[in-house]
Amino acid sequence: MQQNTFYDVLVIGSGAAGLTLALQIDPAYRVALISKSTLQAGASWLAQGGIAAVFDKNDSAAAHIADTERAGAGLCRSEAVQFVVENGPAAIQWLIDQGVDFTRDTDQQQYHLTQEGGHSHRRILHSADATGKAVTGTLVDQVTASANIDVFEHHCAVDLITQADKNSRKIRATGAYVLDIESQQVRVFKAKSTVLASGGASKSYLYTSNPDGASGDGIAMAWRRGCRIGNLEFNQFHPTCLYHPKAKSFLITEALRGEGAVLRLPDGSQFMQRFHEAGELAPRDVVARAIDHEMKRLGCDCLYLDISHKPADFVIEHFPTVYEHCLTFGIDITTDPIPVVPAAHYTCGGILVDTSAQTDLLNLYAIGENAFTGLHGANRMASNSLLECIVYARSAAQAINRITAGINEPDTIPDWDESRVQNSDEQVVISHNWDELRRFMWDYVGIVRTNKRLERAQHRIKLLQKEIQEYYGNCRVSRDLLELRNLATVSELIIRCALERRESRGLHYTLDYPELSNIARDTIMVPINFAGQDIIIRRDD
Repeated sequence: MQQNTFYDVLVIGSGAAGLTLALQIDPAYRVALISKSTLQAGASWLAQGGIAAVFDKNDSAAAHIADTERAGAGLCRSEAVQFVVENGPAAIQWLIDQGVDFTRDTDQQQYHLTQEGGHSHRRILHSADATGKAVTGTLVDQVTASANIDVFEHHCAVDLITQADKNSRKIRATGAYVLDIESQQVRVFKAKSTVLASGGASKSYLYTSNPDGASGDGIAMAWRRGCRIGNLEFNQFHPTCLYHPKAKSFLITEALRGEGAVLRLPDGSQFMQRFHEAGELAPRDVVARAIDHEMKRLGCDCLYLDISHKPADFVIEHFPTVYEHCLTFGIDITTDPIPVVPAAHYTCGGILVDTSAQTDLLNLYAIGENAFTGLHGANRMASNSLLECIVYARSAAQAINRITAGINEPDTIPDWDESRVQNSDEQVVISHNWDELRRFMWDYVGIVRTNKRLERAQHRIKLLQKEIQEYYGNCRVSRDLLELRNLATVSELIIRCALERRESRGLHYTLDYPELSNIARDTIMVPINFAGQDIIIRRDD
């Protein structure tokens, strides 16, 4: 007999967004928090840079809004930008109240603010160069101390569960099937409200700064259950990831460039001024394309990020994580340039939501990187993402708290049926398909695109999905299989979105349409089982 558990709120994902929402739910309500690994293993934990908000008297909300919309290349949704920026200081104050220790100036009177690409002012609060660890670590401590929150580590969501809502002609989310990775049993989690906070889909690409869990699970599950998806063609490639055969996707924070680091060619010359007047502080898409262009032009494996001209004490104090990590590979950043390459870093599109994080499905919310709020537009500005996580998590929690008492417990949900499947004896099929998917996504749907490359990718993904679905239908599920299935779904959506956009805007650059269109439109994919429409009730005459 499989375990069938009921909670008021089910949160799928344990990064900054999921942790914040869980903590903001009324303590009278029971919360289940699902984590694919440990609570310290997600992308939020690895975030180095910081969190952006207006704390400087010379800065303003209007300037933060203007910078965000400028970076977003005409596709930011004004309502979302204003909502996040205006609620930013309160969100950060909440983090401070939880115990997050942001770095202060030398006099300890004010928080130290740094500047990153796209920002016109110093407005990045940080905790040295390990802000994600400081924020997430604090939130993890609070979650584990909360009596109403049950944490399920090493659990992987399989699919959402939906039912017809008795009070409307809509479909509602009523929980999820979840794989216990250690026991290999699929459990039923029933819930009045379900929240997707599972992160982005950068593992679709061969080179990425993201941890292994960034497989687009929430986006894929929401799409399968009828939610609209938007703007997945805008994949942000971080310009500077450490290039070393033994370094696994280590990100070199943009804050180095904010503090004066310069990009150099192998001969030591600088080049960014040829691509943008802001040089190293240009928006990330510009910097990533510039590096990609120079690497291809010169035929070299990497370029270099150099901060060695700054005092050694300054570098070590401000960037201890980068300093220590690079030192393990024989690179002393106080004297040597850092070899870097671009890598897939952030998914700007995702599941369509409103300012309460409500999706097209009743009682289903999406927050964090798997959501499409409209804040980032065609290009995410540095350090806005952690802010978006906290602001939207708090907003979603408020909405859930208002309605939970009036929601009925879901109907009986059947246990997961695996009576007609068998254990796989061909694990090589999963690993081969995973490798093939990530390679052709990197080659055909990467930093620079063409119609021919996208069409080839579309042809390959359809064949791959057919193979994966056959495997999924005949074998017991595993984490690797579930992630591969979700990556294939999201990769297909990325390709479809990219083919739809016949212009170059923000993070989407195509040689076939290098110009910017006069009309800025979002790319919205609508599933055939769209959940936003009324249920058709048929009655016999």
